[in-house]
Amino acid sequence: MTETAPLPGTARPTETALLEQRTRRGRPTPSPRERGLLRGLLRTARPRQWVKNALVVAAPAAAGRLASVHALTQLALVFALFTACAAGVYLVNDARDAEADRAHPTKRHRPVAAGQVPVPVAYAAGAALAVLAPAAAAWLTSPAVAALLAAYIGMQLAYCVSLKHVLVVDLAVVTTGFLMRAMVGGLALGIPLSRWFLITTGFGALFMVAAKRYSEAVQMAGNAGATRALLTEYTTGYLRFVWQLAAGVAVLGYCLWALEEGGVPHTGLLPWRQLSMVAFILAVLRYAVFADRGTAGEPEEVVLRDRALAVIGLVWLAMYGLAVANW
Repeated sequence: MTETAPLPGTARPTETALLEQRTRRGRPTPSPRERGLLRGLLRTARPRQWVKNALVVAAPAAAGRLASVHALTQLALVFALFTACAAGVYLVNDARDAEADRAHPTKRHRPVAAGQVPVPVAYAAGAALAVLAPAAAAWLTSPAVAALLAAYIGMQLAYCVSLKHVLVVDLAVVTTGFLMRAMVGGLALGIPLSRWFLITTGFGALFMVAAKRYSEAVQMAGNAGATRALLTEYTTGYLRFVWQLAAGVAVLGYCLWALEEGGVPHTGLLPWRQLSMVAFILAVLRYAVFADRGTAGEPEEVVLRDRALAVIGLVWLAMYGLAVANW
């Protein structure tokens, strides 16, 4: 039904009146301010960083447990729950860091720092997600998953409040967040986590975290304290040492896994476990190029923007899958 033009001599309906008419007809229309707020909340939830949460499939993939519908359904649910937890933490973090983010060349465009999302709204939305996600996990998955999500939220909120100002501990907390993502899929499906999986994943995460800190220190030389106060206490030499050490331990742990047959003779067409070492080492070396240049920002951005690294990663995934399947 089209709206008729106003009769001569009558006033044209205002935008507010039209909105009220549409609402009464059962078609509420969000105002531009509401749409902007919703977009701001979504941006603050960091959709591009949801790629990190794909680590929930790491443990089941390593155990070759991705073939059933039940496993895929559980992992999709855990992915959504972990994404909600992380989004809640991002909202609280951005609300607390709004002042410091305004001094950062890129973070000043974040919705909370830019004023698109009011600080109280960010706090309220973050708190709601932080409470609802573990509660939903306790109802829909298992107590172990709910406990891990609650521990993740508690650790990350402690990080936002104080731990990010503690030397070295800040690196450990962020690294543990990655490790928790990799562990939660195994907990959801009741899969034991091997020592090689934990070593490789943990130190691989530390490698990327330290590389990101190193890149921030290089890019913000002379003004690091305005964006991340703890960067003034780290030296670039120390951060370089950390990411190099972590890369070495991650490679060593992976190679020990690949070379350990566990008493089972190789029955496949090719030794995929051993061959996957080549792709894994190449991926680490390629990532280290960006770390050395001081351009290793968010891990998912590094992987997605570099085609060579993405191809190497896909080749490694194929080899790893064949190794787990024992082809």
